[in-house]
Amino acid sequence: MSLFWRIFALNALVLGAATALLLWAPVTVSVPILLTEAVILVGGLAVMLVANAALLRLGLAPLVRLRRLMTTVDLLRPGQRLPVSGGGEVPEVIRTFNAMLERLEQERATSSARALLAQEAERRRIAQELHDEVGQSMTAILLGLKHSADEAPPRLREELHEVQEITRQSLDEVRRLVRRLRPGVLDDLGLVSAITSLTEDFATHTRMQVTRRFDTDLPALTPETELVLYRVAQESLTNAARHADAERVTVALRHADDRVVLTVTDDGRGIPAPREGAGMRGMRERALLIGGSLDITPAPPAGTSVQLTAPVPRKQL
Repeated sequence: MSLFWRIFALNALVLGAATALLLWAPVTVSVPILLTEAVILVGGLAVMLVANAALLRLGLAPLVRLRRLMTTVDLLRPGQRLPVSGGGEVPEVIRTFNAMLERLEQERATSSARALLAQEAERRRIAQELHDEVGQSMTAILLGLKHSADEAPPRLREELHEVQEITRQSLDEVRRLVRRLRPGVLDDLGLVSAITSLTEDFATHTRMQVTRRFDTDLPALTPETELVLYRVAQESLTNAARHADAERVTVALRHADDRVVLTVTDDGRGIPAPREGAGMRGMRERALLIGGSLDITPAPPAGTSVQLTAPVPRKQL
């Protein structure tokens, strides 16, 4: 039965019941109408309207649920679907909406994967240029300053040493940027060493206390999964330093069944759940890239916990 005929049948049921009451009920209408008769008619009209509203609400309930889902759906949290219920055209509308959600999630995942891969390629290119061009040029400048300082008079030598120290600090900053853009240790030594280096560098520059808890039985992961876990840990530490006003951070990496779970917990002031900026949404997109899930929750008594659950690829026989 179509939605039109469902609504028509509900209204016909209410009107039919009202007509039956008028035909068989011991109620008459005088001219002019008496007060008691007017009260009975108004009461009957009220009952008819209430019954009609209740039946319509019951019949249109699936569409109401569909509207609520449409206003709250988030493509970065896939899997939100509406149960197919009702009769007539309503189940077909719900099935079409669910199919549209699935198609949008696939298209969003595909476009996000292309964007993230392009971003990583650009990071790799910039890091390579910084290392090869800027790094080598600054190293040559340092050697030249050292040679000039060795042959300069004492008064000028002190100034050259100061310039040399500034250049050395700048070179260290360039190298740190290169590691942030593309962690070479991740490709050379693996995820645990890369996150260890990341946390040590983070603790040095922020003066925050960082605790690491890594399982010893971590499985082998694909390069894409390791890169996503590293980037989520990097973004979580950055948020803890910039926004959380935290003093201690714990980075945990554990193996649970067929999943690897990364957890970054701080003791800062926490971030309200509805306020998710570009950084957090970027972490969700990275999680979807490897089929994982990201949960950002309060960490009692204070602080924020970021947890990324990534599937472990099965071994091919």
